[in-house]
Amino acid sequence: MQMRPMIGIMLFLCAAGSMRSQDASPPASPAQPQTIIRAEKKLVLVDTVVTDKKGNYIHDLTQKDFRVWEDNKEQDIETFSFEAGPSVPANLQKHYLVLFFDNSSLQFTDQMQARSAALKFLDANTGPNKLIAVVNFGGSLQIAQNFTSDADRLKQVVSGVKFSATSTNPEIASLGAPSLGRAAADFGARDVLLALRTLSKSLGTVPGRKTLVFLSAGFNLDSELRSELTAVIDVCNKANVAVYPIDVRGLVAVAPGGSASNGAFLLNASYMQHGGTGTGSSSGGGGHTGGGSSGGGKSSVGGTGGRAGGGSTGTRAGGLNNPLGQTNNPFSQSRVLVPHIPDVTSQQAVLYELASGTGGFVIVNTNDLLGGLNRIANEQDQYYVLGYSPSKESEEGACHELKVKVNQSGATVRARSGYCTAKPLDLLAGTPAEKNLENRAAAAAAGNVTASMQTPYFYTSANTARVNVAMEIPSASITFKKEKGKLRSEMNVMGIASQPDGSVAAKFSDVVKLEFDNKKELEQFQEQLMHYETQFDIASGKYDLKVVFSAGGESFGKLQVPLVVDPYDNKKFDLSAVALSRDIRNVSQLDVGLDSVLLEDKTPLVAQGYRMTPSGSSVLKKTEPAAIYIEVYEPLLAESKEAKVGLQMRLVDRKSGEQKLDTGFLNMANYIRAGNPVIPVGLKVPLETLAAGQYRAELRAIDSAGNKSVIRAADFEVQ
Repeated sequence: MQMRPMIGIMLFLCAAGSMRSQDASPPASPAQPQTIIRAEKKLVLVDTVVTDKKGNYIHDLTQKDFRVWEDNKEQDIETFSFEAGPSVPANLQKHYLVLFFDNSSLQFTDQMQARSAALKFLDANTGPNKLIAVVNFGGSLQIAQNFTSDADRLKQVVSGVKFSATSTNPEIASLGAPSLGRAAADFGARDVLLALRTLSKSLGTVPGRKTLVFLSAGFNLDSELRSELTAVIDVCNKANVAVYPIDVRGLVAVAPGGSASNGAFLLNASYMQHGGTGTGSSSGGGGHTGGGSSGGGKSSVGGTGGRAGGGSTGTRAGGLNNPLGQTNNPFSQSRVLVPHIPDVTSQQAVLYELASGTGGFVIVNTNDLLGGLNRIANEQDQYYVLGYSPSKESEEGACHELKVKVNQSGATVRARSGYCTAKPLDLLAGTPAEKNLENRAAAAAAGNVTASMQTPYFYTSANTARVNVAMEIPSASITFKKEKGKLRSEMNVMGIASQPDGSVAAKFSDVVKLEFDNKKELEQFQEQLMHYETQFDIASGKYDLKVVFSAGGESFGKLQVPLVVDPYDNKKFDLSAVALSRDIRNVSQLDVGLDSVLLEDKTPLVAQGYRMTPSGSSVLKKTEPAAIYIEVYEPLLAESKEAKVGLQMRLVDRKSGEQKLDTGFLNMANYIRAGNPVIPVGLKVPLETLAAGQYRAELRAIDSAGNKSVIRAADFEVQ
């Protein structure tokens, strides 16, 4: 039985047939088509587990025993079922369970203990309708075995996996079972939470409620990881995945440690004091540190990763140095997904939060790992499914808190903590606005609004890249209308990447809504550039990328650039494209603003705790901080081989060819995460040492095995 957090149900009514029973009109001719009325109704489905004081599952509850609240407002339960009830044939129920070994957090002896318990668990918990997959994380994600009911095969995989190794060749699934192979190829899964998110996303196509057993030692959460935790819980809830963490350390807790320092050209806190932490104006425009409040208007101006009144992730309408997060950002309530767990150790808090946020439970402080695994397996069909229609249409990207109670004394209820609505990549599909922008993109006429755009790309798997589109648009070119006392505008954006034969290889579209309370706020907004960002995936190849945006009335902009994504074999040492940034922030400053990027399934550019917002322009001012973000791909790290990596940056005067800077090969040791083939790097660009002029940044990497990357370059101008 397929169950998802948010579904659409189509109700079909034959209008002609209904009318015949109410009037004396003759029946319609067989040749005449009958009128069909289609009504779409959205339901939120909530899987709920109920136990008594002794931990026994309660089976005899009815719909009237349950109460559900969304954002503290009680909802009417419209649908109800019990997975283990008599109406669900046992021979048709398939249960899917994933054993996820977090080797990055486990000592060797802990790994041995976890795998020993898993081997015993497999003997009693595989069968025709009990499918299990095995996943390892040791710095990158490995699908050791796709879903199968073959106990012998599973046991070979669990006992034979090299503990510190990761493979790029996942095993095939059993015949007819869902496959998770694509999850293993995602280079974006460079820490365990991103790996969990990638895996859970791939589980979205697997029917029913999925059980993910997370065997880990836990870990401390910093600001970046807390935002990633929010995104993990959101994806799990959308994919109907319940996480059941097990602290494999048993009764022994080990404190984490380790720190690293940065080199001269690596990003650090002192460099950020060079204008990189601006907070905007408190009287409109940027607003206070989140933008938009204290006179900032409801355009949510300011904030790199937020929305301008409901536009795309990355829309920023209040200047280049305003921090993330706006009061009007629908994701500003995203932390409702992460439950507060008091009185637990810092390393175990993330385990409790994963479980509570997704409806699972935690096994901690016990050496009986097999008993814990069996408890989890016993719960696979012990849940009720409650469905309700939200009281009002939710804004795209909004997050909502869920609470479930039962009218039975002493009962314990477990359900997911909330959900967030999603926005499609091609938001304008099928609308008149889409047709209008398509016509403008195809026409020979150039746009009458001048803007700039940069399109760096980063590989996500072999011959597949994520393109980061960043644009700077003159705010004064956007037309506003007065509606109900507010000054409002709506900007539509569309991008089309075409192959040489004219066929469309990738497409995205979006809507940016802007709103101000008065003319003064609008004038402050129009004094600065508006920054817009989005991302899309594309295969390696040569393309023509056109991005068209409306600015109100007959005003529109059209940008056209060649997009060349070089072929890439994930077994080759190489570099990504180069992203310039004028907005560099410590992740700890971003708080829920970073949530909005991750919840929209975007990948922020983060290195050593700093997020770099890609610039939509190649023009850099000496008064601003500037940095380069680039990714090094080192396959040796995925094979758990020792590898040293160096990265060189040269700055060259484009007119004279004179070299202005050569960093030599900087040691990337502090950027490397063991087992992870992706090395994200942020380098400062010392604008204060450069005269006004045009320059090229050239980057090249080398490793201790003698491999050399291609040279990647980015042109820029200093003013």
